Amino acid sequence: MSAADTTTPVKVPPPRQAPPPPADHPPRVRRPSGGAALPWLLLAPCLLVLAAVMGYPLARLVTLSFQKFGQSQLWGFQPAETVGFDNFAKVLGDGDFWAVVLRTIVFATGAVVFTMVIGMALALLLQRVSGWLKVLINIVLVASWGMPVIVATTVFKWLFDSDYGVFNALLSKLPGVEMIGHNWFASGPEGLAVIMLLVVWGAVPFVVITLSAGLTQVPKELEEAARLDGAGSWGVFRYVTLPVLKPIIVMLTTLSVIWDMGVFPQVFVMRNGHPEPEFQVLNTYSYDRAFVVNDYAQGSAIALITVLLLLGVVAVYMRQMLKIGEVE
Repeated sequence: MSAADTTTPVKVPPPRQAPPPPADHPPRVRRPSGGAALPWLLLAPCLLVLAAVMGYPLARLVTLSFQKFGQSQLWGFQPAETVGFDNFAKVLGDGDFWAVVLRTIVFATGAVVFTMVIGMALALLLQRVSGWLKVLINIVLVASWGMPVIVATTVFKWLFDSDYGVFNALLSKLPGVEMIGHNWFASGPEGLAVIMLLVVWGAVPFVVITLSAGLTQVPKELEEAARLDGAGSWGVFRYVTLPVLKPIIVMLTTLSVIWDMGVFPQVFVMRNGHPEPEFQVLNTYSYDRAFVVNDYAQGSAIALITVLLLLGVVAVYMRQMLKIGEVE
Protein backbone atom coordinates (compact mmCIF):
# COMPACT_ATOMS: atom_id res chain seq x y z
CA MET A 1 0.00 0.00 0.00
CA SER A 2 1.45 3.35 -0.97
CA ALA A 3 1.61 6.48 1.13
CA ALA A 4 -0.98 8.11 -1.12
CA ASP A 5 -3.50 5.39 -0.23
CA THR A 6 -3.10 5.94 3.54
CA THR A 7 -3.41 9.78 3.48
CA THR A 8 -6.76 11.17 4.77
CA PRO A 9 -8.38 13.39 2.18
CA VAL A 10 -8.69 17.06 3.20
CA LYS A 11 -12.26 18.48 3.33
CA VAL A 12 -12.60 21.70 1.42
CA PRO A 13 -15.13 24.19 2.92
CA PRO A 14 -17.95 25.22 0.61
CA PRO A 15 -17.54 28.57 -1.08
CA ARG A 16 -19.16 31.57 0.61
CA GLN A 17 -22.19 32.97 -1.02
CA ALA A 18 -22.19 36.63 -1.81
CA PRO A 19 -24.70 38.72 0.20
CA PRO A 20 -27.80 39.71 -1.71
CA PRO A 21 -27.66 43.14 -3.25
CA PRO A 22 -29.30 45.88 -1.17
CA ALA A 23 -32.83 46.68 -2.08
CA ASP A 24 -33.51 49.89 -3.91
CA HIS A 25 -36.05 51.00 -1.30
CA PRO A 26 -36.22 49.99 2.39
CA PRO A 27 -39.32 48.10 3.38
CA ARG A 28 -42.11 50.40 4.37
CA VAL A 29 -43.63 50.16 7.81
CA ARG A 30 -47.36 50.13 7.48
CA ARG A 31 -48.95 52.63 9.80
CA PRO A 32 -52.50 52.23 10.92
CA SER A 33 -54.88 54.33 8.92
CA GLY A 34 -56.05 57.51 10.62
CA GLY A 35 -53.05 57.64 13.01
CA ALA A 36 -52.91 61.44 13.06
CA ALA A 37 -56.64 61.79 13.69
CA LEU A 38 -56.87 59.09 16.36
CA PRO A 39 -55.82 61.31 19.32
CA TRP A 40 -58.38 63.92 18.31
CA LEU A 41 -61.07 61.27 18.04
CA LEU A 42 -60.26 60.09 21.55
CA LEU A 43 -60.29 63.66 22.87
CA ALA A 44 -63.50 64.58 21.05
CA PRO A 45 -65.96 63.52 23.83
CA CYS A 46 -64.03 65.49 26.45
CA LEU A 47 -63.74 68.54 24.19
CA LEU A 48 -67.45 68.42 23.43
CA VAL A 49 -68.33 68.29 27.12
CA LEU A 50 -66.00 71.21 27.87
CA ALA A 51 -67.46 73.21 24.99
CA ALA A 52 -71.00 72.53 26.21
CA VAL A 53 -70.32 73.19 29.90
CA MET A 54 -67.87 76.09 29.65
CA GLY A 55 -68.09 77.36 26.09
CA TYR A 56 -71.58 78.89 26.19
CA PRO A 57 -71.23 80.51 29.66
CA LEU A 58 -67.89 82.03 28.67
CA ALA A 59 -69.28 83.32 25.38
CA ARG A 60 -72.31 84.76 27.21
CA LEU A 61 -70.00 86.37 29.76
CA VAL A 62 -68.01 88.08 27.02
CA THR A 63 -71.22 89.26 25.31
CA LEU A 64 -72.69 90.72 28.51
CA SER A 65 -69.49 92.57 29.36
CA PHE A 66 -69.87 94.65 26.16
CA GLN A 67 -73.55 95.45 26.68
CA LYS A 68 -75.76 97.56 28.90
CA PHE A 69 -77.65 94.85 30.75
CA GLY A 70 -79.58 95.48 33.93
CA GLN A 71 -82.87 94.45 35.45
CA SER A 72 -84.89 96.09 32.66
CA GLN A 73 -83.03 94.08 30.03
CA LEU A 74 -83.30 90.92 32.15
CA TRP A 75 -87.10 91.12 32.27
CA GLY A 76 -87.36 92.14 28.62
CA PHE A 77 -88.66 95.69 29.18
CA GLN A 78 -85.74 97.14 27.24
CA PRO A 79 -83.42 95.62 24.66
CA ALA A 80 -79.75 95.13 25.47
CA GLU A 81 -77.49 97.82 24.03
CA THR A 82 -73.92 97.34 22.89
CA VAL A 83 -71.74 99.89 24.70
CA GLY A 84 -68.28 98.75 23.64
CA PHE A 85 -65.64 99.09 26.34
CA ASP A 86 -67.69 101.41 28.59
CA ASN A 87 -68.16 98.73 31.25
CA PHE A 88 -64.44 98.03 31.39
CA ALA A 89 -63.67 101.75 31.55
CA LYS A 90 -66.04 102.17 34.52
CA VAL A 91 -64.61 99.15 36.30
CA LEU A 92 -60.96 100.04 35.72
CA GLY A 93 -61.63 103.66 36.72
CA ASP A 94 -63.22 102.64 40.02
CA GLY A 95 -60.94 102.90 43.04
CA ASP A 96 -62.93 100.25 44.91
CA PHE A 97 -62.15 97.73 42.18
CA TRP A 98 -58.38 98.22 42.53
CA ALA A 99 -58.69 97.91 46.31
CA VAL A 100 -60.45 94.58 45.77
CA VAL A 101 -57.76 93.45 43.31
CA LEU A 102 -55.00 94.31 45.80
CA ARG A 103 -56.87 92.55 48.62
CA THR A 104 -57.37 89.46 46.45
CA ILE A 105 -53.68 89.32 45.48
CA VAL A 106 -52.54 89.70 49.10
CA PHE A 107 -55.06 87.10 50.25
CA ALA A 108 -54.08 84.60 47.54
CA THR A 109 -50.35 85.15 48.09
CA GLY A 110 -50.61 84.54 51.82
CA ALA A 111 -52.79 81.47 51.35
CA VAL A 112 -50.46 79.98 48.71
CA VAL A 113 -47.31 80.58 50.78
CA PHE A 114 -48.77 79.04 53.93
CA THR A 115 -50.25 76.14 51.97
CA MET A 116 -46.98 75.25 50.26
CA VAL A 117 -44.81 75.68 53.39
CA ILE A 118 -47.11 73.67 55.66
CA GLY A 119 -47.71 71.07 52.96
CA MET A 120 -43.98 70.58 52.34
CA ALA A 121 -43.26 70.34 56.07
CA LEU A 122 -45.96 67.69 56.59
CA ALA A 123 -44.85 65.76 53.50
CA LEU A 124 -41.26 65.64 54.79
CA LEU A 125 -42.53 64.63 58.22
CA LEU A 126 -44.50 61.74 56.72
CA GLN A 127 -41.25 60.30 55.34
CA ARG A 128 -39.85 59.96 58.88
CA VAL A 129 -42.77 58.52 60.86
CA SER A 130 -43.69 54.88 61.32
CA GLY A 131 -46.01 53.04 58.97
CA TRP A 132 -49.14 53.00 61.13
CA LEU A 133 -48.81 56.70 61.97
CA LYS A 134 -48.36 57.54 58.29
CA VAL A 135 -51.57 55.65 57.45
CA LEU A 136 -53.43 57.46 60.24
CA ILE A 137 -52.25 60.89 59.08
CA ASN A 138 -53.20 60.08 55.48
CA ILE A 139 -56.69 59.05 56.60
CA VAL A 140 -57.09 62.34 58.49
CA LEU A 141 -55.85 64.32 55.48
CA VAL A 142 -58.21 62.60 53.06
CA ALA A 143 -61.13 63.05 55.47
CA SER A 144 -60.47 66.77 55.86
CA TRP A 145 -59.94 67.15 52.11
CA GLY A 146 -63.23 65.41 51.37
CA MET A 147 -65.24 67.61 53.75
CA PRO A 148 -67.62 69.90 51.83
CA VAL A 149 -66.68 73.57 51.84
CA ILE A 150 -69.98 74.63 53.42
CA VAL A 151 -69.50 72.19 56.30
CA ALA A 152 -65.89 73.28 56.86
CA THR A 153 -66.94 76.94 56.82
CA THR A 154 -69.66 76.28 59.40
CA VAL A 155 -67.15 74.51 61.64
CA PHE A 156 -64.75 77.46 61.43
CA LYS A 157 -67.55 79.90 62.19
CA TRP A 158 -68.18 77.95 65.39
CA LEU A 159 -64.47 77.73 66.27
CA PHE A 160 -64.04 81.51 65.98
CA ASP A 161 -67.40 82.54 67.41
CA SER A 162 -67.11 85.56 69.68
CA ASP A 163 -69.23 84.08 72.51
CA TYR A 164 -68.91 80.29 72.22
CA GLY A 165 -65.80 79.87 70.07
CA VAL A 166 -63.31 77.20 71.08
CA PHE A 167 -60.36 79.24 69.78
CA ASN A 168 -61.14 82.20 72.04
CA ALA A 169 -61.55 79.87 75.02
CA LEU A 170 -58.18 78.23 74.39
CA LEU A 171 -56.40 81.57 73.98
CA SER A 172 -57.99 82.83 77.21
CA LYS A 173 -56.26 80.04 79.14
CA LEU A 174 -52.89 81.63 78.39
CA PRO A 175 -51.54 83.85 81.19
CA GLY A 176 -52.60 87.46 80.75
CA VAL A 177 -54.78 86.79 77.69
CA GLU A 178 -58.51 87.48 77.74
CA MET A 179 -60.22 86.70 74.42
CA ILE A 180 -63.74 85.79 75.56
CA GLY A 181 -66.15 87.91 73.52
CA HIS A 182 -63.53 88.95 70.96
CA ASN A 183 -65.09 89.32 67.50
CA TRP A 184 -62.62 88.22 64.83
CA PHE A 185 -64.79 89.67 62.07
CA ALA A 186 -65.03 93.17 63.47
CA SER A 187 -62.10 94.17 61.23
CA GLY A 188 -61.22 93.11 57.71
CA PRO A 189 -57.62 91.94 58.30
CA GLU A 190 -58.53 89.66 61.22
CA GLY A 191 -61.57 88.26 59.45
CA LEU A 192 -59.64 87.61 56.24
CA ALA A 193 -56.92 85.91 58.30
CA VAL A 194 -59.55 83.50 59.64
CA ILE A 195 -60.87 82.87 56.12
CA MET A 196 -57.29 82.37 54.88
CA LEU A 197 -56.78 79.79 57.61
CA LEU A 198 -59.91 78.01 56.39
CA VAL A 199 -58.65 78.04 52.78
CA VAL A 200 -55.22 76.73 53.82
CA TRP A 201 -56.81 74.00 55.96
CA GLY A 202 -58.77 72.77 52.94
CA ALA A 203 -55.85 72.98 50.49
CA VAL A 204 -53.04 71.44 52.55
CA PRO A 205 -54.17 67.76 52.24
CA PHE A 206 -53.92 67.77 48.43
CA VAL A 207 -50.46 69.38 48.59
CA VAL A 208 -49.23 66.91 51.22
CA ILE A 209 -50.44 63.84 49.34
CA THR A 210 -48.98 65.07 46.03
CA LEU A 211 -45.61 66.03 47.52
CA SER A 212 -45.43 62.74 49.44
CA ALA A 213 -45.82 60.88 46.15
CA GLY A 214 -43.10 63.05 44.63
CA LEU A 215 -40.71 62.44 47.52
CA THR A 216 -40.81 58.71 46.80
CA GLN A 217 -39.17 59.46 43.44
CA VAL A 218 -36.14 61.22 44.95
CA PRO A 219 -33.14 58.87 44.42
CA LYS A 220 -31.76 57.69 47.75
CA GLU A 221 -28.32 57.34 46.15
CA LEU A 222 -28.17 61.10 45.52
CA GLU A 223 -29.13 61.85 49.11
CA GLU A 224 -26.46 59.48 50.45
CA ALA A 225 -23.85 60.96 48.11
CA ALA A 226 -24.72 64.48 49.28
CA ARG A 227 -24.39 63.44 52.93
CA LEU A 228 -21.03 61.81 52.22
CA ASP A 229 -19.90 65.10 50.66
CA GLY A 230 -20.70 66.85 53.93
CA ALA A 231 -24.15 68.28 53.19
CA GLY A 232 -26.52 68.59 56.11
CA SER A 233 -30.27 68.13 56.12
CA TRP A 234 -30.84 71.59 54.64
CA GLY A 235 -28.20 71.03 51.97
CA VAL A 236 -29.73 67.70 50.93
CA PHE A 237 -33.16 69.29 50.76
CA ARG A 238 -31.95 72.32 48.80
CA TYR A 239 -29.63 70.68 46.29
CA VAL A 240 -31.21 67.22 45.90
CA THR A 241 -34.86 67.18 46.94
CA LEU A 242 -36.00 70.56 45.62
CA PRO A 243 -34.63 70.10 42.06
CA VAL A 244 -36.41 66.75 41.77
CA LEU A 245 -39.67 68.18 43.12
CA LYS A 246 -39.50 71.43 41.11
CA PRO A 247 -42.07 70.41 38.41
CA ILE A 248 -44.52 69.28 41.11
CA ILE A 249 -43.97 72.44 43.17
CA VAL A 250 -44.55 74.66 40.12
CA MET A 251 -47.75 72.77 39.29
CA LEU A 252 -49.08 72.91 42.87
CA THR A 253 -48.22 76.59 43.25
CA THR A 254 -50.02 77.46 40.01
CA LEU A 255 -53.12 75.48 40.96
CA SER A 256 -53.12 77.07 44.43
CA VAL A 257 -52.93 80.57 42.95
CA ILE A 258 -55.86 79.82 40.63
CA TRP A 259 -57.94 78.29 43.43
CA ASP A 260 -57.17 80.99 46.00
CA MET A 261 -57.77 83.89 43.63
CA GLY A 262 -61.10 82.31 42.73
CA VAL A 263 -62.23 81.79 46.32
CA PHE A 264 -65.94 82.45 46.79
CA PRO A 265 -67.93 80.13 49.09
CA GLN A 266 -65.62 80.58 52.09
CA VAL A 267 -66.03 84.37 52.08
CA PHE A 268 -69.70 84.28 51.08
CA VAL A 269 -70.81 81.78 53.73
CA MET A 270 -68.54 83.13 56.48
CA ARG A 271 -70.17 86.56 56.08
CA ASN A 272 -73.71 85.14 55.91
CA GLY A 273 -74.17 85.90 52.21
CA HIS A 274 -73.42 89.63 52.57
CA PRO A 275 -69.65 90.28 52.58
CA GLU A 276 -68.77 93.75 53.86
CA PRO A 277 -66.59 96.00 51.66
CA GLU A 278 -63.44 95.11 53.63
CA PHE A 279 -64.10 91.40 52.96
CA GLN A 280 -64.71 91.67 49.23
CA VAL A 281 -62.49 89.66 46.86
CA LEU A 282 -62.79 89.53 43.08
CA ASN A 283 -65.39 86.77 42.87
CA THR A 284 -67.62 88.13 45.62
CA TYR A 285 -67.24 91.66 44.21
CA SER A 286 -68.36 90.45 40.77
CA TYR A 287 -71.32 88.65 42.36
CA ASP A 288 -72.21 91.75 44.36
CA ARG A 289 -72.20 94.00 41.29
CA ALA A 290 -74.29 91.55 39.28
CA PHE A 291 -76.88 90.25 41.76
CA VAL A 292 -77.02 92.90 44.49
CA VAL A 293 -76.61 96.09 42.46
CA ASN A 294 -78.31 94.36 39.48
CA ASP A 295 -75.67 95.58 37.03
CA TYR A 296 -75.02 92.31 35.23
CA ALA A 297 -72.84 93.95 32.59
CA GLN A 298 -70.33 95.33 35.09
CA GLY A 299 -70.39 92.05 37.01
CA SER A 300 -69.56 90.24 33.77
CA ALA A 301 -66.75 92.71 33.02
CA ILE A 302 -65.21 92.10 36.46
CA ALA A 303 -65.51 88.34 35.98
CA LEU A 304 -63.87 88.58 32.54
CA ILE A 305 -60.98 90.62 33.98
CA THR A 306 -60.56 87.91 36.62
CA VAL A 307 -60.42 85.26 33.90
CA LEU A 308 -57.73 87.25 32.07
CA LEU A 309 -55.69 87.53 35.28
CA LEU A 310 -55.90 83.78 35.79
CA LEU A 311 -54.91 83.18 32.16
CA GLY A 312 -51.79 85.22 32.91
CA VAL A 313 -51.02 82.85 35.79
CA VAL A 314 -51.50 79.87 33.46
CA ALA A 315 -49.15 81.47 30.90
CA VAL A 316 -46.44 81.84 33.55
CA TYR A 317 -46.98 78.20 34.54
CA MET A 318 -46.64 76.99 30.96
CA ARG A 319 -43.45 79.02 30.51
CA GLN A 320 -41.92 77.55 33.65
CA MET A 321 -42.81 74.01 32.60
CA LEU A 322 -41.27 74.57 29.17
CA LYS A 323 -38.09 75.82 30.81
CA ILE A 324 -37.97 72.74 33.02
CA GLY A 325 -38.45 70.54 29.96
CA GLU A 326 -35.60 72.28 28.13
CA VAL A 327 -33.25 71.79 31.09
CA GLU A 328 -34.09 68.11 31.38
